[in-house]
Amino acid sequence: MELHIADEVSRLRAVILGIAHSNGPTPKHEDTYDPKSAHHVLEGSYPLEADMVKEIESVAHVFEKYRVKVFRPDEIPNYNQKFARDIAFVIENKMIIANILPDREKEIEAIEHVWSEVEKGYRIVLPEGSHIEGGDVMPWYDHIFIGTYRGDDYSNYITARTNMEAVNTLQDLFPTKKVVSFDLRKSNTDARKNALHLDCCFQPIGKGKALIHKESFLVEKEYDWLVNFFGKENLFHVTTEEMYHMNCNVFSISPEVIISERHFTRLNHWLINQGFTVEEVHYFEIAKQGGLLRCSTMPLIRDK
Repeated sequence: MELHIADEVSRLRAVILGIAHSNGPTPKHEDTYDPKSAHHVLEGSYPLEADMVKEIESVAHVFEKYRVKVFRPDEIPNYNQKFARDIAFVIENKMIIANILPDREKEIEAIEHVWSEVEKGYRIVLPEGSHIEGGDVMPWYDHIFIGTYRGDDYSNYITARTNMEAVNTLQDLFPTKKVVSFDLRKSNTDARKNALHLDCCFQPIGKGKALIHKESFLVEKEYDWLVNFFGKENLFHVTTEEMYHMNCNVFSISPEVIISERHFTRLNHWLINQGFTVEEVHYFEIAKQGGLLRCSTMPLIRDK
């Protein structure tokens, strides 16, 4: 397989889409990995497998409509495999296996059939100390944007998934690109004060536009850098409540076509007014686990 990912928006040709079948029982509160999932466990509103299967298959139907080749993970019984973006990512022609939470290592084994199709020299396994998940990584032409957490208390946060060692490792892997990191707000208990990944609070889309939540950035000058890079007039600022519901976490099939959750009324109206085609899907139940459309998709090939 000849991989190619240079940005977030070029026409998609191949992707890994997560699965919700055999998702397993509702976890115990102490076994959750993020504050949003924990909240819904405590409230008794944790999503049902049947609803999540229906939602994720609606995205598969959109990909079919646009003739995108879709790979799926092998099914692991009673295991959460929805968020394919966490476990790997592609930059240029390299597929990089993420260093994720140890309890989730089986998910990597479930995409071995894709990994094995990539030429061996382009399969990258990062050093053990380089902690990273794909939701924090955004290739953007000659840049790579990366979400991180730089606090000395990194190890205290189960929501801190990408460290500066991984940022430096990616810079070494791609020396011709400018790697720009962003220190993100973390909370183990309050989902409205937690940016689990960069794509929970920021995402570039087509037409030179981007979605952003200012309060998720711990360093204001890093937020200002993005404002200057894209231009204030090209940014859609989501509110804290919209960030909580994952409004930044849409997915681009092309520079003109975006998959979005149908409840994102204000965002979808803005996108349509900007000239985008918006493919609306139900993804409200999956959002209860702290991820949405970008989280459950891992692009393999976009047009050059």
